[in-house]
Amino acid sequence: MFNILAAWRFFVGIGIGGEYPAGSVSCAESTGELKGGSRNRWFILFTNCMIDWGFVIGAFVPYVVAAAAQNQYYSTIWRTSLGIGAVFPLVLFLLRLKLKEPEEFSRNSMKNVRTPYGLVLKFYGFRLLIVSLIWFIYDFSAYAFGIYSSKIVSNIYGDEAPLTTVFGWNTLLNLFYIPGTMLGAPLSDRLGPRYTLILGFVAQSIVGFIMAGTYAKLSQPSVVGAFVVVYGIFLALGELGPGNNIGLLAAKTCATGVRGQYYGIAAAIGKIGAFVGVYVFPYIQAAGGTKEDLAYYQYPFYVSSSLCIFAAALAFLCLPQIGQDTITLEDEKFREYLTANGWDVRQLGLKAGESTDSVSRESGEPPK
Repeated sequence: MFNILAAWRFFVGIGIGGEYPAGSVSCAESTGELKGGSRNRWFILFTNCMIDWGFVIGAFVPYVVAAAAQNQYYSTIWRTSLGIGAVFPLVLFLLRLKLKEPEEFSRNSMKNVRTPYGLVLKFYGFRLLIVSLIWFIYDFSAYAFGIYSSKIVSNIYGDEAPLTTVFGWNTLLNLFYIPGTMLGAPLSDRLGPRYTLILGFVAQSIVGFIMAGTYAKLSQPSVVGAFVVVYGIFLALGELGPGNNIGLLAAKTCATGVRGQYYGIAAAIGKIGAFVGVYVFPYIQAAGGTKEDLAYYQYPFYVSSSLCIFAAALAFLCLPQIGQDTITLEDEKFREYLTANGWDVRQLGLKAGESTDSVSRESGEPPK
């Protein structure tokens, strides 16, 4: 079973994993056609907010299936849950067939020309490194805590709890993502993605340190509700800040011609962070001793909170401020940079079969 799940996960990575960066980039470019002052929130509502609702549905569907199966027939429960999960991508596939490329992409695309990677790395290399590192740190924490959330809560309600209890608490925890992402969406328009990301990181680190320091009291079975609320706030702040805005920063800190590859690289490094976080999470716990030791449960929160402070410092010191018209301004800067370095910017936006000479004849300009 685990072998086939790993194989399916690989294909999901090719499909949804390959489509999501492209869809996010297209979404970012489409927001340029919306009214100023609301562009960031619409990007967030159509990207990270959808992920968070997916987390909720992904926990709630198995809860309903397990309840219907009366916490028995495990084979039926996991097969049915995965089967339901296949319906949503099929709907998305049909919608995707009718989607047209945004106007910004049509004007500045490098789809049909050879990308000058040397110039691109010289102009965007450092910025890409910072965005990727921040994404790595966020996914390192978010996915590790997401996967181990049921295990963390099970330390309170016990290992013998039925599946409905496990999925029920997971659904409740995942619901805390929703206010984080929904409240954070308009905040990104007011403060800007960079400062909202920093605010979320710092606030999450404070709550994480509080949880670590008071874990002995919060972990008592009699206050499981309080533990879930505080832990949920910890997760919600992560969505309000980096969850909402790291993709937005990746999509809007580069020019349209290289946005897809830039975003894809940053997202891939983020998923490497998720893998590393899930892999080392048990080792972080083990560094605190055994399950009978308090530090065993505190260390993950100490590590995550410390990384939040580090990522906030990186964003503050190394990333530019993102405004409502950043995409247009970034394209202009990139065009000027390419022109100054001898690259023919008439190649931007060329369609399949077109050449710079044909474009010059249509515009009345002499060929270069």
